Amino acid sequence: MKEKRVGNSVIKLVKGDITKQSTDAIVNAANTRLAPGGGVAGAVHRAAGPNLWEECKTLHGCDTGEAKITKGYNLKAKFVIHTVGPVYSGLKNDETNLASCYQNSLDLVLNHKLQSISFPAISAGAFGYPLKDAACIALETVISFLRKKDISILVQFVLYDTHTLAVFEQVFDEMIS
Repeated sequence: MKEKRVGNSVIKLVKGDITKQSTDAIVNAANTRLAPGGGVAGAVHRAAGPNLWEECKTLHGCDTGEAKITKGYNLKAKFVIHTVGPVYSGLKNDETNLASCYQNSLDLVLNHKLQSISFPAISAGAFGYPLKDAACIALETVISFLRKKDISILVQFVLYDTHTLAVFEQVFDEMIS
């Protein structure tokens, strides 16, 4: 686990299961329908229970780069922030859309006066985003957001395996030395 201060906030990198985190919110790497699926979305829906899908249906989907919030239901987290990462195509708007996922999720944290959030590596799994590039965008966006805002929150990246954690740690060390 790595942990560093950015202003009054803290960024942590941990290996683990996002559905087991007790931060105020966890982020679901969702599909545009906000439906249960594979990967993170499937795990979040299974852990939260069927009421999550019932609430998601009332939100009428979510566009790539956008974020929406629901209750956490059976999760330790009070809220789930659903964001739709880009399916990697190699085009410039992939980077913009991925950064927007983190930016819009953090905006929801501020709007709902939350103190902590856990992110997965958005788009770095089934959506094919190259891991190091995804880590750079994620960390740059979060660090920039925290430096601009005078807030005190915990931003945790919960990474599913040792390799993903190692890549995020390497990028993190390069950014904040």
